[in-house]
Amino acid sequence: MASTFFSVIIPVYNRPIELAELLNCLTQQDYTNFDVVIIEDGSKIDSKEVVDTFKNRLAISYFVKENGGQGFARNYAFERAKGDFFVILDSDALIEPNYLSEVYKGIHEE
Repeated sequence: MASTFFSVIIPVYNRPIELAELLNCLTQQDYTNFDVVIIEDGSKIDSKEVVDTFKNRLAISYFVKENGGQGFARNYAFERAKGDFFVILDSDALIEPNYLSEVYKGIHEE
């Protein structure tokens, strides 16, 4: 099942607490063939400290750019992501432990 590699893309703007909750959800995924691309989109309250606490549990790339809005942040992430498929999540999303395995099943259903 783990042949498909996902890049989970998370634009974030001034939400380190919410981002920590989402990253915690990602550590609990039953599908583990993924990395995380976080784009800090001109935040005044950055999330670097939060990201650093998860670096030993998740494959995370963290980028900081000037504020340009979610669309530009996503495009910035697409250019840097390595996944076969991209999963875009808002920084305040909370997901179930089977979220990525369900995405996988949906992609590979016939």
